[in-house]
Parts: sequence; C-alpha cells; structure tokens
Amino acid sequence: MQNRIIFHSFDRFIFNISYRMKQGVSNEEFFILQRMIEGDENAFKYFFDAYYDNLCNFVNSYLRDETLSEDVVQSIFIYLWEKKDSLSSNCSIKSYLYTASKNKSLNQLRNIKNKNKIIGELLTQPELISDERADRFLEFEELKTIISNAIDGLPTQCKTIYQLSRDEGLTNKEIAEKLGITVKTVENQMTIAIRKIKFFLQPYHDQIFIFFIVANFF
Repeated sequence: MQNRIIFHSFDRFIFNISYRMKQGVSNEEFFILQRMIEGDENAFKYFFDAYYDNLCNFVNSYLRDETLSEDVVQSIFIYLWEKKDSLSSNCSIKSYLYTASKNKSLNQLRNIKNKNKIIGELLTQPELISDERADRFLEFEELKTIISNAIDGLPTQCKTIYQLSRDEGLTNKEIAEKLGITVKTVENQMTIAIRKIKFFLQPYHDQIFIFFIVANFF
C-alpha cells in the first residue's frame, strides 16, 4: 500500500513537470508563482518587472495609444494580484498575461468602435440630444467642479506641474527650469497627474463623453 502511494506521488510529480514543460513554464517561474499565490509581493513584482514593458508594446500594437495601453496593462496586473488565489501553480503566467492583454485590447477596440458610432449618429442626427435626454446628464458647471476637485486632490508638486502645463501652457522644459527640477521629473509627474485624474473621473465617464460631443459639435 505504501509503495503504491509512493509510486502515485512520483507519477504525479513527473506529470506536473511534464505539464509545465509543455506550457513553457520554467522551474524558477513555477516556484515564484507559488510564492505569489501565497501572497509574496516580491514575487508579484518579479512578474511585473519581467513582463510590463513587453505587454505595453503588445497592447499598443492593437490600440495605438501608449497611455491607454499602459492603463490596460496596469489593470491586468491589478486583477492578477487580486485573483492570485484562484491561479493554478502549473499555469504559464506569460500565457495568462498575454491572453488577458489580447482580450482586454479587443474589448477596448469594441468600446472605441461603439463610441465612434455614437458620435456618427449625433453628428448626423443632432435631434437625438433631446432636452429630456440631456437632463439625465450632469450640468456643465457641475462637471467643471468635479474636474476641479480631481485636480485639487493631486499631490502638491503634481498639481503645480499639471496646472503650469495645462493652464499656463508651459512646455516640460520650461516647467523644469521654473521649478528647478529635471524634465524627466516633470514627465513622470504629468503621467501620475493624468492617471489620478482619469481614475477620479471614471464614475463620470459617460457624462463627460456626451458633454465632449455636445460642446465640440453642436
């Protein structure tokens, strides 16, 4: 009986190794994935550092928008960490990330296509924006207040750099000289500012979209 248990365990061990080899999973990646599933943040950082840049390039090949591509990849890594407990230790993290990136990219393209369709309908049929329908969306002044709150919520340096860029129209180089910091710091802070503002405004996405169309085309 004991021998059968030993042979069964050995067979299972060989099967797992064979399966991982077919999936292209190295022993190193297997053990790091095990650690991540158990909640090791350093293991998660290993995968983030290993795949982030390549995934951004991969997603950008679909979306042709670097900022949006970075947002997509970041959301995938957030989901990966949140759902780590449901992962199989034998799965290929590379295949998982690339499959998720492809699916998310295609969903984004469908959303963009739908938005373009809405714009086309509104341009050719402005009567679609009836008073009754418009009442369902935020008033313009309320929208400005929401955006202002998003900017006010930025860290001090981040907010200053954003306002110098957007309100005063300064270039990154001019901002760097004015504040005595590097151009790279300005670029990084602008990226952070835009991401934080976009995150803050997510609940109002549909309202902002409609107001943008109305303000620019009607």
